[in-house]
Amino acid sequence: MDIGLTKKVENLKNEVRDFIDNEIRPKEDEYFQDVGAAGSRFKFTSKMLSTINNLKQKAKSKNLWNFWLSDSKDGHGLTTVEYAYLAEEMGKCRLGAEIFNCSAPDTGNMEVFKRYGSQNIRRFG
Repeated sequence: MDIGLTKKVENLKNEVRDFIDNEIRPKEDEYFQDVGAAGSRFKFTSKMLSTINNLKQKAKSKNLWNFWLSDSKDGHGLTTVEYAYLAEEMGKCRLGAEIFNCSAPDTGNMEVFKRYGSQNIRRFG
């Protein structure tokens, strides 16, 4: 089995790393300073939600989104091994997986919706 880094994945890995370094990390400390400000660490302030949603929109607009969807037109068609290289980069940043729409348990739930959900459910993916 070849588990080497393909050119396609190398390019994606570099894009993910650049996005993390230039977009996410500069906002990360500020984001985590607000944790608990809503009265519970499980609630989000409007500032936190705005930060996350803006970063997600930027990632999606750069097609840095849904890497885990291997067999969907909405993903990148990556194998598990190829995805692992990107997951490694995302794991180096506390907000990484969330911003790229790759955090559990959401990924498993979205995969089920993509495969078996009604058309109405799928349009929100």
